[in-house]
Amino acid sequence: MNILITGIHGFVGSNLTKQLKEKHNLYGLDIISPEKDGVKKTFAWNELSQIEDIDVIIHLAGKAHDVENKASIQAYFDINTGLTQKIFDYFLTSSAKKFIYFSSVKAVADYVGTGKLTEDAKPAPKGAYGESKIAAENYILGKLNGNENNSISGKEVYILRPCMIHGPGNKGNLNLLYRVVEKGIPWPLGGFDNRRSFTSVDNLCCIVNGLVEKKIPSGIYHIADDEALSTNELIQVMCEMLGKKSHIWRINKRLMKKCADIGTMLHLPLNSMRLQKLTENYMVSNDKIKWALGLEKMPVSAMEGLRRTFNSFKYAHK
Repeated sequence: MNILITGIHGFVGSNLTKQLKEKHNLYGLDIISPEKDGVKKTFAWNELSQIEDIDVIIHLAGKAHDVENKASIQAYFDINTGLTQKIFDYFLTSSAKKFIYFSSVKAVADYVGTGKLTEDAKPAPKGAYGESKIAAENYILGKLNGNENNSISGKEVYILRPCMIHGPGNKGNLNLLYRVVEKGIPWPLGGFDNRRSFTSVDNLCCIVNGLVEKKIPSGIYHIADDEALSTNELIQVMCEMLGKKSHIWRINKRLMKKCADIGTMLHLPLNSMRLQKLTENYMVSNDKIKWALGLEKMPVSAMEGLRRTFNSFKYAHK
């Protein structure tokens, strides 16, 4: 099939390219257009109307969650909502039969608390990132007459909501955490007893491949690894891989939250948003997507995927 991937030069796009290039013809749509192995051509956004004969569109392009709060609110909506509207309108008039949109669990909830986040949860995002993502979702669903299970003229539409994605080449919060552990700095957040879900990029690629090749009902699907882990467990695994003894301090939670507030004001590595990401409960159900694809479990366990990610950090930092 001919597959168009927006944001193809990003972290997820690069991994999807490796997964799909052997069996499909890949084209990119991005703000940059260098040559990429396995990609026949990368188009600029102003060339969208020139692209023809596409079977599947995978929309990855977007503005990531800015943990330093430096991005403008309008930038999120211009990119996350505006580009989605543009590419989805193109999809509706194109030959493409499948549209896969990468939203985020943050479009539903900024905090989960107890239990697992499911597709039935009523969206209540907080902040421009989540709000811009849900606005994009609503635009798509509005075009589908407000019913996520409807198709338009035989077209299939999938809205994916992954939680924190990780894998080799990732440069997010897990990389920051790894650098702290690598330097032998004691982990001061051991007092936070949390459980959170992650998404291995290998599992993500498996899911996308299934959506591309199988007949799957249109709809909204949450994406996560099977197991939820605590930050303290992540620290222990990192130390094990580095051959270091773990130093986990259980400092008073209130004190650490005050330190993070100061970090936010001074633009330090540990700020309030980063503290929340590293210590919150955020468990996500992947039952619906596994049922749709006929999977008993994800191909890669949460721990195995994280070990692969940490191993890539190990060699990248040498």
